[in-house]
Amino acid sequence: MLIGYARTSTLHQKAGLEAQERDLNAVGCERIFVEQVSSVDVVKRERLAEALTYARDGDTLVVTKLDRLARSVAHLVEVLRQLEAKGVALRILGMGVDTSTPTGKLMLNVLGGVAEFEREIMLERQREGIAKAKAEGKYKGRAPTARAKAEDVFKLHREGVGGSEIAKRLGIGRASVYRILDHAKENAA
Repeated sequence: MLIGYARTSTLHQKAGLEAQERDLNAVGCERIFVEQVSSVDVVKRERLAEALTYARDGDTLVVTKLDRLARSVAHLVEVLRQLEAKGVALRILGMGVDTSTPTGKLMLNVLGGVAEFEREIMLERQREGIAKAKAEGKYKGRAPTARAKAEDVFKLHREGVGGSEIAKRLGIGRASVYRILDHAKENAA
């Protein structure tokens, strides 16, 4: 069974959504899941979750473009893992990729590898830029927010307030509260 998934980022993109539905119907999708929500808002992509749940062994999930399905390579890998576990293939019409074929699997892996390579190069450049800025004294890093509240942590602790409540009141992590308290104990010993 061919299962279609169509998505647009906003409610105003009716023509784009209609075009996706038309293309999915044209290739013979028997069931199409449609939603209009940003790809960044993963929590609300309920129709994608429904499509993934609905798909059965031997089915194929069909999308018109890769960016309609996944927001990142990591998200694509996650979706592919879910599909593979269920014996479901993925077809991306705009790329001519169909993971039910060996060539389709290869193409998707190559594309994923290229995207991962690009990300690694970007991170390497970022690290080099930070190292250069540090060497020039221009980069100080993020200010330690929890340490700046150490006196408040000590005060609340002396009042008998527990670590979780201190973290909640001060807007810092519970682990940071205990790290501050442990550090103070070590210095006192």
